[in-house]
Amino acid sequence: MLRMNVHEVKAHLSATLAKVAEGETVVICKRNIPIAELKPIQEKKHLKPRPIGLTGKRYPDFKLTDEFLDPLPNDILAAFRGEEE
Repeated sequence: MLRMNVHEVKAHLSATLAKVAEGETVVICKRNIPIAELKPIQEKKHLKPRPIGLTGKRYPDFKLTDEFLDPLPNDILAAFRGEEE
């Protein structure tokens, strides 16, 4: 684990990010007092495709109709905008 002050991180951002990408955790300090950690993101592994809907069943016949892409009615658009009609 590396400890770096804010100024060092700003001055050497690319090198610091390269170390983080390799798995290193960097503790960022302000006047030598830790204020944050910079660490690599763990990739999430999806084992199988997510199903449509909440039941977990697959719907091979699921199709969107042409109406799906039609513009919304004005009253619904106004509700999204927080307007009263």
